[in-house]
Amino acid sequence: MRILITGGAGFIGSALIRHLLNDTQHHVLNLDKLTYAGNLESLTGVANNPRYSFLQADISDSVLVGQALAEFQPDAIMHLAAESHVDRSIDGPAAFIQTNIVGTYALLEATRAYWLALSEARKQAFRFHHISTDEVYGDLHGVDDLFTESTPYAPSSPYSASKAASDHLVRAWHRTYGLPVLLTNCSNNYGPYHFPEKLIPLVILNALDGKPLPVYGNGQQVRDWLYVEDHARALLKVVTEGRVSETYNIGGHNEQTNLHVVESICALLDELAPRQIGTYKDLIKFVQDRPGHDLRYAIDAGKIARELGWAPEETFASGLRKTVRWYLDNLDWCRRVQDGSYQRERLGASL
Repeated sequence: MRILITGGAGFIGSALIRHLLNDTQHHVLNLDKLTYAGNLESLTGVANNPRYSFLQADISDSVLVGQALAEFQPDAIMHLAAESHVDRSIDGPAAFIQTNIVGTYALLEATRAYWLALSEARKQAFRFHHISTDEVYGDLHGVDDLFTESTPYAPSSPYSASKAASDHLVRAWHRTYGLPVLLTNCSNNYGPYHFPEKLIPLVILNALDGKPLPVYGNGQQVRDWLYVEDHARALLKVVTEGRVSETYNIGGHNEQTNLHVVESICALLDELAPRQIGTYKDLIKFVQDRPGHDLRYAIDAGKIARELGWAPEETFASGLRKTVRWYLDNLDWCRRVQDGSYQRERLGASL
């Protein structure tokens, strides 16, 4: 297949591209605006693959996206481009509305024009796969409740509200225009190449620098953690085997409180890179909770297991150990993100 991936220089997008190029024979066009969260250094190992090409473009630019579609002739689009940091959405929601809602609309329209011009056979085989989040469901209050594909939407933050809106647009383009779509809603991802503003890499790097390890509120917020490479395998399953118009929830079966995540990282660092004095847990600092902070997320991933045979390969313990080791072994990548040099020295081939 020829697969166009939006947001392929981001955390999940780059993991997906590495999986496609290293483990399959698919061809990939990576279309990415290269905002602060897009880092081509996450794709250094596959950048010279003859089945890979890169185009710096904004999904809101319908003309440029249309040209890319006409030239690349994809069999599928996997839409991961999004603003995704909750704290940033609270401080500045406008970018989230523009990219996640307006951008998704523009991409859908460019895709629809491309799809309508395909031969009947290619039109039937084409897929538009929209990658979303479990945060659109709001939060869970019962200890045994799980998000299913039919859970009503109740977003709490500007980020999750903008993703919920984009989900509705994708479903509407299927219902109204017949565009063959697939949707996935995933739990919290973690793993190599995660941008350092996110919880797990932030804790790892702050700990190594002897800085405070911030924990919101009492740290009892629960998240279902999904190793990013497991997620990449699931996404490929959905785009190649999923049923048109269906939604598949993707979760790691790894519910953990935020405090337990931070303490687990500290224990691994005590083992792998011990401090000269004290333990890393000494750096934990409880800070004021964020506004509208959801208490618990947990996904029922039974549908994707039953229909597509996918299940996560990593436990939280195995995935977290791999993640901590990766950061210890790749501090140069981390420091280049932290000091901004990854943005100043960007190099990318054009389509």
